[in-house]
Amino acid sequence: MQRIASFKQNLVNFNLTNVSLFEKEDKKTTLVDTVELQSVKTKRYINEFWTAKQRQGNSIHEISYRACFKPQLPNFFINRLSQEGDFVYDPFLGRGTTIIEAGLLNRQVIGNDINPLSRFLSEARFLIPNLHELEKQLDLIPMNYDLKADIDLSMFYHKKTEGEIVSLKNYIIEKENNDDLSDLDKWIRMVATNRLTGHSKGFFSVYTMPPNQAVTQKRQIKINEKNNSIPEYRNVKEIILRKTKTLIKDINENKKRALKNIHKTAIFLNNDARKTKEIPDNFVQLTVTSPPFLDVIQYSQDNWLRSWFNGIDTEMIEKRITMSKTVEQWTGVMQDVFNELFRITKKEGFVAFEVGEVKNGKIKLDEYVVPMGIKSGFKLIGIIINEQEFTKTANIWGVNNNKKGTNSNRIVLFQKECIT
Repeated sequence: MQRIASFKQNLVNFNLTNVSLFEKEDKKTTLVDTVELQSVKTKRYINEFWTAKQRQGNSIHEISYRACFKPQLPNFFINRLSQEGDFVYDPFLGRGTTIIEAGLLNRQVIGNDINPLSRFLSEARFLIPNLHELEKQLDLIPMNYDLKADIDLSMFYHKKTEGEIVSLKNYIIEKENNDDLSDLDKWIRMVATNRLTGHSKGFFSVYTMPPNQAVTQKRQIKINEKNNSIPEYRNVKEIILRKTKTLIKDINENKKRALKNIHKTAIFLNNDARKTKEIPDNFVQLTVTSPPFLDVIQYSQDNWLRSWFNGIDTEMIEKRITMSKTVEQWTGVMQDVFNELFRITKKEGFVAFEVGEVKNGKIKLDEYVVPMGIKSGFKLIGIIINEQEFTKTANIWGVNNNKKGTNSNRIVLFQKECIT
């Protein structure tokens, strides 16, 4: 009964005349205005909700992946709109920030992404290893330094490092094909996938940028020429161990056990977000997600090397990923996503849909999301705008921090009403 009372209090706080839910702990005033978006009036709440002065995210989040939001964003909504044991969902999983944060907060989780790499990067972080056992497992993996990849990777790796990477790749794929991939193997795969290329000695490769995607072979040759650099030997097993220590430094034994328990009920899907029949009706308490924004990011292209390491057919993934080149195409796809979200969301559950500005700020996708959610049957709560510390309030509606891509976090919040 106490849990129910607490949750109802959260709902009371969502009265549009009451902004207490959107106040920060330091009581910095939340600015509120009313706007009309495609004939729909809505409240906008503006503050620095989850950045500068808030605690740093847990170390387990620290893996490289393009186009991911800070863990403080899902933390903000998970803490306020769900209770321990509730299901939290992300239909566009990415590196898994939403469900990892939900797991840390003792929520049950569902993650979906059409890119299978998302599961590899997410699931393993619920299976925190013992360092001694991990080291023993790594020592059991045979290394053949004479092995070469079936594609030219000489511009990225020392030939000895390449032999280790190919040996590890063959080991993982063989174990998976034999349905014999252990929790430790999943962890090794996750860390290795994340260490393939980067800008420091903590990665397997020579210096390259950025660490969250792989440039083409031709581009890497130019980077090497510019820096007058030659790939030097990097010990794959040692790097995996070092990165593991960094990832788990904030995870104590209680949290380790809790994450493994959550993994027992976790649901990982590799579906189109419009078709998730594995999720029952009225099942999810909270969705926190950020969809692909038009054609700004080529996910499979960025992950070509990670896909090679994991034996994934990149062309097949590209065919499955829906890339919308116009707002009209994007809206059509997302409308179907919202219809599916409405089906799976519990009565009085929530959807926090994070979008940004695209086309150099000319298109603000929240203006298109608002009517989509309403059309699917949701009640619109409002738009939450996270004001960065470097952003002047006077310019909040015209933020332009980047030349390309998204410029500001805008979260459209919906609720599925309980109609009696």
